[in-house]
Amino acid sequence: MSKTVLIVGTRKGCFLLESDDRRDWKLRGPFCDGWPVYHAIHDRESGAIYAAAASEWHGSSVWRSADLGETWEQSSEGLSFGDGEGALKLSKISGLTAHDGRLFAGAENPGIFESRDGGRTWSLRSTLDDVPDREKWNDPANQPPGHLGVPAILPHPDDPARYWAIIQGVGIFETTDDGGSWTPRNTGLRADWPLENPEIGYCVHKLVMSPVDHDRLYQQNHVGMHRSDDMGLTWTEISEGLPTEFGFAAGAHPHDRDTFYVIPLDPGHARCMPDGAAAVWRTRDAGSSWERLASGLPQQNAHIGVLREGMAVDTHDEPGVYFGTSTGQLFASADEGASWTEIASYLPAIASVEVAIVD
Repeated sequence: MSKTVLIVGTRKGCFLLESDDRRDWKLRGPFCDGWPVYHAIHDRESGAIYAAAASEWHGSSVWRSADLGETWEQSSEGLSFGDGEGALKLSKISGLTAHDGRLFAGAENPGIFESRDGGRTWSLRSTLDDVPDREKWNDPANQPPGHLGVPAILPHPDDPARYWAIIQGVGIFETTDDGGSWTPRNTGLRADWPLENPEIGYCVHKLVMSPVDHDRLYQQNHVGMHRSDDMGLTWTEISEGLPTEFGFAAGAHPHDRDTFYVIPLDPGHARCMPDGAAAVWRTRDAGSSWERLASGLPQQNAHIGVLREGMAVDTHDEPGVYFGTSTGQLFASADEGASWTEIASYLPAIASVEVAIVD
């Protein structure tokens, strides 16, 4: 019998929640010795769990569990830009991606590392040197708040040499030659600030691909929700009908290319759900219209936020949807968002939520 496992990265370690029916959940953790975990993922090919962690005392490392959290090991071997004069400093691994036998890690000072041995050793894959204005990215005056560098890498399911990288505050870039060269993919995006170069300077928060149509991409941007029907070559804004144009987290339906979930937030300094009322918003028509999903979610004094990796959607016939908050609450829906239950209430601040179905 299969079970559903939530992998939750928090500011004080990684936690696992397991359920046979997506209604009763068992919590385990914290793992990773309580290190701050920025992103935790499940590799469907190997069954391993990986957690990107960064400690002010010990630096950056990637934790690995091959047995669903029973035992853990960590390694930072090769996670370095080098020691030469002017070398970049690695202080944070912001995002992880597992695909086709490889593990990618996005670094705070923009760079991509890869491991081909399950996270035991690492090598620098790319620092995206051919991207316009690359030399300005690591100027502290130009770094956005929270400085994540490369928070996400999205692989093409059928072409190991093709993937997209988000550079925080700069935009989306695509490689078709395994990181040898990069092309901006920001045509049609909007920026509410001056741009020196119209190809770059866009604040993309979350990028996802439809599992059933690989031409269909969605993104949650600093200024709007957007859809692409040509693998990111061009973008169309689909924000109309949402309460705000700002947010971080988003998720795609596993069986329907036109269904997509997003969590709008107040774009001001608070960056919480509008009016203190929690809700997830869903489109079933690729962004032509949106519906508010709030049954079971707190509707008063719920000043909660959700970060860019804080939402996940499972692959059951009737998909479950999950999100974790920056104040430690974890919510689950077993009916595509129609109703919600709080399944954990007092976790540390949640940075990421991923879901896996395992035997």
